[in-house]
Amino acid sequence: MEVKLANKLGFCFGVERAIEMAERVLAQHPEGVYSLGEIIHNRQVVEEFSRKGLKVINDVSQAKGIVLIRSHGEPPEVFEQLRNRGVEIVDATCVLVKRAQQIVANLANEGYRVVVVGQAEHPEVRAVLGYADDVICVDTPEDLKQLPVGGRFGIVCQTTHSPEHFGKMVGLIVARGCKEIKVVNTLCEEVRRRQAAAIKLAREVDVMFVLGGKQSANTRELANLCAKQGTTSYHLEGWEDFSPEMVSGKRIAGVTAGASTPRWVIEEFVDNLRRFTPE
Repeated sequence: MEVKLANKLGFCFGVERAIEMAERVLAQHPEGVYSLGEIIHNRQVVEEFSRKGLKVINDVSQAKGIVLIRSHGEPPEVFEQLRNRGVEIVDATCVLVKRAQQIVANLANEGYRVVVVGQAEHPEVRAVLGYADDVICVDTPEDLKQLPVGGRFGIVCQTTHSPEHFGKMVGLIVARGCKEIKVVNTLCEEVRRRQAAAIKLAREVDVMFVLGGKQSANTRELANLCAKQGTTSYHLEGWEDFSPEMVSGKRIAGVTAGASTPRWVIEEFVDNLRRFTPE
């Protein structure tokens, strides 16, 4: 089968940095290191690090020894709790997430009511919300009911969202009426490039495969954007999720991958798909 790859896909620099930091600290401390939450949203990578000795914990009360802060970051109170427990902190927070956190703090200091356009349950957003008081999180038009009419709003966005969604939500906020708004673009340029490449490819193929963890917000967004182009699109974690009917009657397949999808997962999928002959 003919297979085309997006010209931007797979690991971003933030994920690469987190993985390099985890590998370095594990090499220095083979007895084991703790990760507060999964290091990235990819099952295969998490399982590989588990075999190497990285223990995933979900509560600060379980922390001891050396604790890795994942690429999504954590709110200030979590760092304080870890310091109070006397653990060594290895901070692998993505630099762009750190930037968003600092911008939220700055906007609050300037007197703005901070609004984060993002998914409230996403770990990056949960961390960002901790950098100012009374931050409002919105991600749908219905969420805008939380906003006081006529306020001064400082608006940022979850780094993995699309520019189109961010722009739409900012427009709706303006339409509601406000005294003043300050919008700071906190979108990740690497994610935006992957989105643009995926959209372009989706328009050139018969079926799209988007590879990445089911928990990965940027991978879900890629799959959503591909489907919006009218192309049959599948979000798979790897080749084990593939089934022949997905390419029945199709001639050209496109492949892209989320920012936390390792190269070997992409290569395995592409190699198998190229050898596959649709009925």
